[in-house]
Amino acid sequence: MPIDFQQIEQLTQLEFYTKQVVEGFISGLHRSPFHGFSAEFAEHRLYNTGESIKNIDWKLYARTEKLFIKRFEEETNLRCQILLDFSGSMHFPKGEQQNKFHYSVYAAAVIMNILKKQRDASGLTVFSEDIDTYLPSKLNDAHIKNCFLTLEGYLEKEYTPKKSNVSETLHLIAEMIPKRSLVVIFSDMFDNLHREDDVFSALQHLRFKNHEVIVFHTLDIKKELEFEFSSRPYEFVDMETQEKIKVNTAEIASVYKQKSAERQKKLKLKCGQYGIDYVQCDIQKPLSQIIMPYLAFRKKNKV
Repeated sequence: MPIDFQQIEQLTQLEFYTKQVVEGFISGLHRSPFHGFSAEFAEHRLYNTGESIKNIDWKLYARTEKLFIKRFEEETNLRCQILLDFSGSMHFPKGEQQNKFHYSVYAAAVIMNILKKQRDASGLTVFSEDIDTYLPSKLNDAHIKNCFLTLEGYLEKEYTPKKSNVSETLHLIAEMIPKRSLVVIFSDMFDNLHREDDVFSALQHLRFKNHEVIVFHTLDIKKELEFEFSSRPYEFVDMETQEKIKVNTAEIASVYKQKSAERQKKLKLKCGQYGIDYVQCDIQKPLSQIIMPYLAFRKKNKV
């Protein structure tokens, strides 16, 4: 399924209603210690007569008796690693055109496009039980194109009941990213309920490594939090383990909503304690209604 780049571009070109909002968002991301351009060595090329000798590699000349220019790649103000949860639960609602994973793909693409326009680097990680794809953050056009092609490839994949391992993935990413970065997570944060504290520990690990973190908690609010199902018997199937349970929704609705609200509140509280931005993403709302308010918040509070 190809990404609708016209939709991505429209969301980006909105300049999210005002150019100042986008600039405020980026400025907030760039606050110390993200600012300060520098350069990293990229490759050698042969020296052309008449060029400046400023970047000649004299050590290489001493070994080869040939003149080579050192080419540098401009280092970015900001490195952003976007994490997409590809586990079974992210494919809810099953069979519908837009599920939680598809929504996350488009949200990630919009953020990548914003960063690209600002000459900031972005990378992509897709995970379920393990890290399926890891593309470290870069800013060159070929890399960004590869990221979009990778996202399109995942949109083409059929649903498989993969388990989630949010906590282990976050621990690994905390160690894998070589420099301080912005880590953007799109996930329903469904991990083994017995390992809930491990998820919080992993989020704390990211902050300990001085990464800035944004959690886009991706949910179908009406079904997953408000439990809007008709009052009748249903057979629910776990999209990660394929376990089945038959229940009458009227009998469990009250307890389910209470437990879901408690879990949501705890996640939001922990994010606040760790200095992590928490954004609730309802997949039934347009992306502009989710990202715009967050960008406005970011501009107001973090510039």
